[in-house]
Amino acid sequence: MKPALLGIGIILAMAGFADAQWITIPWKGIPRTADGKPDMAAPAPRNAEGKPALSGIWRAADGRYLGNIMADEAVPPFQPWAAALYDERVKTLGKDRPSGRCLPHAVPDNMMVRSGPFKIFETPGVVVILFEEFNHFRQIFTDGRPLPEIVTPSWFGYSVGKWEGDTFVAETIGFHDRSWLDNPGHPHSDAMKVTERFRRRDFGHMDITITIDDPKAYTRPWSANAKFDLAADSEILESICENEKDFEHTLP
Repeated sequence: MKPALLGIGIILAMAGFADAQWITIPWKGIPRTADGKPDMAAPAPRNAEGKPALSGIWRAADGRYLGNIMADEAVPPFQPWAAALYDERVKTLGKDRPSGRCLPHAVPDNMMVRSGPFKIFETPGVVVILFEEFNHFRQIFTDGRPLPEIVTPSWFGYSVGKWEGDTFVAETIGFHDRSWLDNPGHPHSDAMKVTERFRRRDFGHMDITITIDDPKAYTRPWSANAKFDLAADSEILESICENEKDFEHTLP
């Protein structure tokens, strides 16, 4: 088998194993159908503010946006350098993908990893997102603070959030340019601003519209409209990336 195909096979096998390893723990106090299964179509629960609760374990409904974050764009609005870099990453099968070196999927693609769910906690003043993959986390501050002047750029940036009706809106800035927006390698710059609009439709389903505004890398803002399913009666587990020991064997 060619090394590139071997690498793809290993990745797919690992994804399947991740799906299979989740434990089953019946959640208390959730709506259920007559056969005892979680009622995914029941009304969304409400938080202490009377807004649709975001808390829970969520997973991408499919792998569409991890495979192409710009799937909703007929003509990708690349700046020339970004188009050239993306083409190079595609030609080399994503050989420099950060996650291949135990570095994070970041914003927004960490939420798109279907084989690695994420858990949202709502607390006074901050919403926390804990990712199963590599056990990374994000904080979205909801105490009314403004976006700061960024001194030290980071993988996940700095996020503030607020409610607009029943939609939770998070704005994030302060990224360095080392992360990828998806597996094939759509790039971004340190000027990127990400706006996420979380809308829980019912008990078992949530939509997140993600808008990328990065004038250094793209000629206009653009969006992805991702869907997520509640991973009810489950729990996230420890996930450790062990020092990229197999990285050299999975590249052509």
